[in-house]
Amino acid sequence: MASMVSQIAFLALLVVAGFFIYRRYQFVKSNILLGRPNGPTDRKQERLRNMILIAFGQKKMFDRPFAALLHLVLYAGFIIINIELIEIIVDGVAGTHRAFAGMGAFYIFLINAFEILAALVIVACVIFFTRRNVAKLRRFHLAEMKSWPKTDANLILITEVILMTAFLVMNAADSIVAQRTSGHTPDFIVSQWLQPVCQSLSTSNLEMLSHFTWWLHIVGILAFIVYLSYSKHLHILLAFPTTYFSKLEDPGRINNMTAVTNEVRLMMDPSAQVEPVEIGRFGAKDVSDLTQHQLLSAYSCTECGRCTSECPANQTGKLLSPRKVMMDIRDRMEEIGDAKAKNNGVWEEDGKSLLGNYISEEEVWACTTCNACTNACPININPMEVLVDLRRYLIMEESKSPESITSMFNNMENNGAPWAMSANDRGNWTNE
Repeated sequence: MASMVSQIAFLALLVVAGFFIYRRYQFVKSNILLGRPNGPTDRKQERLRNMILIAFGQKKMFDRPFAALLHLVLYAGFIIINIELIEIIVDGVAGTHRAFAGMGAFYIFLINAFEILAALVIVACVIFFTRRNVAKLRRFHLAEMKSWPKTDANLILITEVILMTAFLVMNAADSIVAQRTSGHTPDFIVSQWLQPVCQSLSTSNLEMLSHFTWWLHIVGILAFIVYLSYSKHLHILLAFPTTYFSKLEDPGRINNMTAVTNEVRLMMDPSAQVEPVEIGRFGAKDVSDLTQHQLLSAYSCTECGRCTSECPANQTGKLLSPRKVMMDIRDRMEEIGDAKAKNNGVWEEDGKSLLGNYISEEEVWACTTCNACTNACPININPMEVLVDLRRYLIMEESKSPESITSMFNNMENNGAPWAMSANDRGNWTNE
């Protein structure tokens, strides 16, 4: 009877978790689809290669080897240890305990591999937690990392430690029960060191401890998957499409606007053949003016701050932080998505926009378009593209720019050069 109740509770847990996971991921998908369709996605082999090397292989992470090794441990732990979920699901549905234990020596080998990874994950999480909260690295303590972003990062690290500890305690308790009931103790490499702590418990209490940590593990993992979509750790999933659709040419290259290019061609040659395009807004004012890939990138941002730590504008005290730009895009998408959900899926203008209410003009003009941010990003997110689009809107729709830039534009229009002198006087310096 107890086993049947446990099975029903487990199935109910899967259904509830599945419902919330599906609903949240549909919400994220609808927010990404607020953007304009992406451009061409040719050169599929190159894109696939990028995705494998950068998202799966974490190639760019190793620009900073120490952090990369720690991250690799967490990444491998997340992927490999969760293979154990297969056994947990079988046990939960069938009402068994360690359904695959009959695999003998190979099963012990797998569990030992999982245990070693679990121990390494705990060590990596403690180091990451210390780096964020004790070492006081500048990029983890900028204005955009206060309050929730800081709590989010710490919460994930603490949760990882709890889940891995639960796994090891479950193994330790099971080992002692096996020794007392069958005289055989599984040779678990790491959890054996926890056995002395549990030896004083009775067999029935050890079985309760084993079941408790089993439930803690599965509930924690399902809750983590649901929480993932609310957290910066959504990059675990979205890093793959983000790198696949990232620019294959030089990411610092600023693409021309097709509508403007067509006009210039027709001015130069009225008989030129141009492909007609729909002229909408020049540049970007809100998230709906950005591309779906740019919105996807915002949800993929790991908030690691490498972009900001490499940004020359930020390093010289300017307001700009490329990480904040991507976080602002995500926050604005969430705001619009919540408003749509409350209004039966219909979006009504709220008088706010990404530019102005989230990202200031000062931030937009602080960008030097050096592209250091994209080069530093572990998954090829390109904040510079967003800033260029916002800048285009300010100039082409609002006719707004700093005095120095306005002066340069006027000089180029009147004198054919950025300098305030006529073309006839440009070579006068050679007479000195």
